[in-house]
Amino acid sequence: MTVPELACSTTPAIESDAEVVLLAARPADSGVQLVAPGEYDWVAPLLTTLGATGATDELTRIPARGDGPAVVAVAGLGDRTDAAGLRLAAGSAARQLAGTRSIAIAIPADDVVAAEALLEGAALGAYAFTEYRAEAKSPVAQVTLHTDIEGIRLERVRSIATAVARTKDLVNMPPADLSPDRLAELAVAAAEAAGVSSRVWDEAALEADGFGGILAVGRGSSRGPRLVRLEYAPDGASVHLALVGKGITFDSGGLSLKPMASMVGMKSDMAGAAAVLSAMVALAELEVPVRVTGWLCLAENLPSGTAVRPNDVLRIHGGTTVEVLNTDAEGRLVMADGLAAASAEQPDAIVDVATLTGAQVVALGNRVAGLMGDDALVAQTRAAADAVDEAVWPMPLPGDLKSLLKSEVADLANTKLGMTVPGMLLAGVFLREFVGRKAESGDRIPWAHLDIAGPSFNTAGAFGFTGSGGTGAAVRTLVRLGEDLAAG
Repeated sequence: MTVPELACSTTPAIESDAEVVLLAARPADSGVQLVAPGEYDWVAPLLTTLGATGATDELTRIPARGDGPAVVAVAGLGDRTDAAGLRLAAGSAARQLAGTRSIAIAIPADDVVAAEALLEGAALGAYAFTEYRAEAKSPVAQVTLHTDIEGIRLERVRSIATAVARTKDLVNMPPADLSPDRLAELAVAAAEAAGVSSRVWDEAALEADGFGGILAVGRGSSRGPRLVRLEYAPDGASVHLALVGKGITFDSGGLSLKPMASMVGMKSDMAGAAAVLSAMVALAELEVPVRVTGWLCLAENLPSGTAVRPNDVLRIHGGTTVEVLNTDAEGRLVMADGLAAASAEQPDAIVDVATLTGAQVVALGNRVAGLMGDDALVAQTRAAADAVDEAVWPMPLPGDLKSLLKSEVADLANTKLGMTVPGMLLAGVFLREFVGRKAESGDRIPWAHLDIAGPSFNTAGAFGFTGSGGTGAAVRTLVRLGEDLAAG
């Protein structure tokens, strides 16, 4: 994991021995406005000369004069003046300054939230996945924020940046090197290092305990499926949050084979499980007083003589039967097992995270996740996402769609064939059938579903603190949600 060393200093940035001092600028009626301490006023006229505009993702490099760092870099803030804008600007700069060892941030911050946003953005932007490259620029290794603000939570920033980096690493790994059992091993190691307990179901245990969805999806591969249960249970926690993550380590579509081009990038189909793992580790490291159980539903979806077939009927954990009509609608099958198992423990809330449908990308694009479920928990999850500037958008789950999941031989079908359907919503309606009910009242356990199919993997140009490949989508939202639930 590439996470830079983070520090704060009350000395002026001009006295730093960093290689680059980072300033910021924003668009103004007069052209561009420098946002920097007074000793850097000389930079302002140069920005106009160099054609800088202060636009988002713009980075202008200027040789420094006199003592101090050799280079001044000015990051564009765009029209955003909030902490999220500072996070993006610092992240964009750190990403573009790969090959630079150290950065001194001299961008003024008004409060702790803004200061932490600057550090977090820089830490997120200083990520690189270089394990399989013979040569690559080294990411920024040291970031120092020069500020007089007190109370900055460096450990929190570091834990969150590390959690996002871990998720990116897992998503970026080639599928040959990340089988379900290997992902389970990595998850257990990361969890136990943070004091999070774990249990792993292999094929025999999955069979014995009736996890028919995970078993069926994984049986086409020679590398068998796994279910991982994680638990963080601090003393005094009064709220129990369950997280369920989709972990398809590679999705070929199974016998309902994807077109060739559609398979590229399907190593990212385990991003939901990676996000759940990393968020739980961060919550434990930060000692957030909330009980969290995590369910990682891991399988590799491949075609073979043993693969699940269309028209096969599966028995999901808890007894509900599902007829498979499309083996490429496999994520909802493993998630059904996870949701049923999570529900059996009667948590106060369940949030699942999955790269579930291509329809999410059609509806909301590659940067906005779909959010569905019960109104109150959807609102809480959206508030957490807004607080960390992760884009989500609430979507409905119309009750009439359940009729499209009718099977002639089973309780449900896993999709509807032969007609145009709202695929993201239909998948959500399917998942809702496996969310259990409270023993006392009979009401459904509060549940929210995040479809991160588009936002989890960036195949377009880099932006802000996000480069190509895995993005770590949903990690920061889940950490913030856990903190919010703990705070009541």
